[in-house]
Order: sequence, then C-alpha cells, then structure tokens
Amino acid sequence: MMDHATKAAELFLQGYNCAQAVAVAFCDLTGMDKDYAAKLASGFGGGMGGLREVCGAVSGMNMVLGCLYGYESPTNDEAKKLLYSRVRELAEGFREQTGSIICREILKNPPADPNPSPRTAEYYAKRPCARMVMVAAGLLDEFIAKNPL
Repeated sequence: MMDHATKAAELFLQGYNCAQAVAVAFCDLTGMDKDYAAKLASGFGGGMGGLREVCGAVSGMNMVLGCLYGYESPTNDEAKKLLYSRVRELAEGFREQTGSIICREILKNPPADPNPSPRTAEYYAKRPCARMVMVAAGLLDEFIAKNPL
C-alpha cells in the first residue's frame, strides 16, 4: 500500500488542489467517498480560495484530523479542547518543517491574480506545493501511528 504522503503528492500532480490532495489521500481511513472529499476540500486550495491565507495542505490536514478524531456534540468541551490541541500540534509540526502555515509566506512571491493557475510543467516546477502536501500527510501518518483510531 502506498503511503499517504506519496499519494497526496501524486494527487496534487494530477491537478487536485493542495487541500483536496491531502483530504482525498486519506479516504481509506476517513471512509469518505473520494469525490465527496474532493468537493468538501475544494474551497481551501490556494490558501482558502486563492486568498493565500492558511496553506491548503494544512486545511486538508485539519479536515482529516477532524474526520478521524473530531467531536459531534457542540457541548463536548473536553473533546473540543483535545481536538484543538491536536490541530495546534500538527500545525506547529508543519511550521517547523516548512517555515510557515501561511500560503503567501510559503510561496514567498505569490501570484497577484487570485484565479487558479494553469497546471503546467512550469507551474509544478515553481511551486513547493507537492512538498507541502507530503509534509502534511506525513505528519498525519505519524500522528495516527502514535494515536491509534
């Protein structure tokens, strides 16, 4: 079986956005349908719809974390506290490996045009996003190994 980091990078290189690549890579564990996961994560690419805010790989990582370890009841404060601490832990791990969780800081010189860029060889050569989805998925795999479902 392919590891989730490699799967996420392959999905990104197939044209999925960064959030989708991470969310779809983990469908084997979340139980989500691939198309549903892709649709759910679709608005988070480009740092939330091209806003260049939180990296989509981080958003995808948090979606998977919520699917696997999240809570349903709005009154379950202990579960919320635990999930939020886990979100912060993974975000900090991502920041340590990449320098930031903010898309525009990771890209260093983000495009001024918020519209999606055509996925060409030049696009993939200039963007660190395949590495970002690998980092996010790798952190999730490590977390899951230490915190069995």
